[in-house]
Amino acid sequence: MARTLALVLTSATAIAVTPAIAGSEPGRAAADKGVTYRVTAPYQQHANGVRAGYKPDQYCVFDRAGGTGALGYPHFNHAYDNSTDPAKPTALLYEDDGKGGKRLVGVEWLVYDRDQNLKTDDDRPRMFGVPFKGPNRGNYPGQPVHYALHLWLWKKNPEGQFATYNPAVTCLPGTTRPQPRPSS
Repeated sequence: MARTLALVLTSATAIAVTPAIAGSEPGRAAADKGVTYRVTAPYQQHANGVRAGYKPDQYCVFDRAGGTGALGYPHFNHAYDNSTDPAKPTALLYEDDGKGGKRLVGVEWLVYDRDQNLKTDDDRPRMFGVPFKGPNRGNYPGQPVHYALHLWLWKKNPEGQFATYNPAVTCLPGTTRPQPRPSS
């Protein structure tokens, strides 16, 4: 009896959920976020993210344009550059956990702009029903013009789940990339 009830409940759930996932962008977005949660859950242990090929940046990244918030420490796996697969984010975003370790707070996808022209955006990708931001200049020498999408899965962002920076993430003093000194 219990097995029959479980089968009926499972079938009813599948019937109720399948049309929403298959037939609508919001349903697809929710299913894709579920994939990202599942795939990145093991990376809450920092060592697992590093073992999976995500290379840590030694510096904490904050909004230098005068806004509030930070990305934390991006860990890039460049094998996933140009990915729009919810299971393959280009970067994991970590913050200091206050105990000498790192805590996973978000993920990022990075897709190169096809024509490398900051004035055109006809190849702008979308995920989760949201357009990527950009095109953006490279953040370091040699990085192509690109689009980026941030998803704050593991720490609430008061600016929104897809905002670039998270005001709830901070960089500790001495952890950010030194600014070049102006030439005199």
